[in-house]
Amino acid sequence: MPAPYPFGVTVTIVRTGSSPGRDERGQPIPGPVEEIPVPGCVVTPRSQTPPVGGPEQQGRDTVIVGITVYAPPGTDIRTTDRVRVEGRRYEGVLFEVTGEPGDWGHSPFTGLSGPVQFAADRVTG
Repeated sequence: MPAPYPFGVTVTIVRTGSSPGRDERGQPIPGPVEEIPVPGCVVTPRSQTPPVGGPEQQGRDTVIVGITVYAPPGTDIRTTDRVRVEGRRYEGVLFEVTGEPGDWGHSPFTGLSGPVQFAADRVTG
């Protein structure tokens, strides 16, 4: 089934807009924050297995390190964006996009467009 997914959630892209100019030291002034809702996304936990005997393991086999989002085709997501996910588990949590988003392109079997996939980590501090 192609995205958007009918039982998916809304992911809001939080993006800093264009700079309105420079400050007295020549540094760019951050632009206004834009919020772009993207309905019909699938959000899954992203995990990694720590090395056996490592300090992270301490009785756990898997550690959740962030989320993976499958967004509808054509979603404009950038490595500088942050996202907020609707839903009980992640309500109000801000995540930073990590790595380059991947566009699945078109299926060679059906010709339908695939999702745009990206990873995001929780913002702390």
